[in-house]
Amino acid sequence: MKIAINGFGRIGRAILRQILTTPRGEGIEVLRINDIAPLEMCAYLFQYDSTFGPFPHPVEQEGAHLSVLGRRIAMSHEPDLAQVDLAEVDVVLDCTGIARTSDVAQRGLQAGARKVLISGPSPAAEVTVVYGANEDHLGEARIVSNASCTTNGLAPLVKLVDEIAGIDSAHMTTIHCYTNSQPMVDAPRGDFARSRAGALSMVPTTTSATHLIDEVLPHLQGRISGAAVRVPTASVSAVDLVAQLKQPMDEARFAEALKVGTTASEVLGWTEMPLVSSDLRARPESLILAAPELRMSGDRQVRIFGWYDNEWGFSARMLDVARLMAAT
Repeated sequence: MKIAINGFGRIGRAILRQILTTPRGEGIEVLRINDIAPLEMCAYLFQYDSTFGPFPHPVEQEGAHLSVLGRRIAMSHEPDLAQVDLAEVDVVLDCTGIARTSDVAQRGLQAGARKVLISGPSPAAEVTVVYGANEDHLGEARIVSNASCTTNGLAPLVKLVDEIAGIDSAHMTTIHCYTNSQPMVDAPRGDFARSRAGALSMVPTTTSATHLIDEVLPHLQGRISGAAVRVPTASVSAVDLVAQLKQPMDEARFAEALKVGTTASEVLGWTEMPLVSSDLRARPESLILAAPELRMSGDRQVRIFGWYDNEWGFSARMLDVARLMAAT
């Protein structure tokens, strides 16, 4: 599979790290990286990462190429991706965060790539795909959204719970680390609470997973609500789901069914250990369920808690979906 990465930010760099250092990168050739930042800055930020630590191999610049682990990857710095030659590219991974309109989302196709995968929600996408929940809906779509990191954690879990006992209704709270959408010091944003310093306060806010879950799992439309609390940590977030079940279950029986389901899943994990968020950094699963946090109230209300590395796990799913796209 031949790919290009458009936007070499948090997700773009995590994707390249996984391609270069994990089995998920086998058979993937990165033909080009496009980012408006200078090559020197791109190389520096890839080499030294405050979240994942320094890259364990030399990262060098050779002309207009990034050179690492024997690979020479062409770098370009074109604000308009349509001006870059992508004729040999199977899938462009658009990690800019701005591919929300059709004119922007289609630029990878205009440059010659076969398909475009967007690293976030996008109304311009033909379909929104969450690996482990609805990848069978991919079809031959040329512009695809990989949804959000929270939706990638929530949707496979909701699908599994619905298969086990049915869901009448549910509410999800994501306890989410701060991101670049928040200021480091108080500064104006569209939302008053999100205008406050991200590393100093817990900030109640919204999550795109609330409407994306209806799109990904339409048979549950209207049954699942959601909210977010941004917290002062730099990586790893959590899903806290409370669901009203259709079928009565006791806690032991439900826990066993949930454990069996996660074991069979490609994207869900399970831990019996009393872990904290930093223990889950750089885990590739979409969501790792915490067995000690499982609770039932009566025989129909269940509380499920799970961890997800909102950068690393999401980047892993980008590569999984890209493989599916390249194969069709």
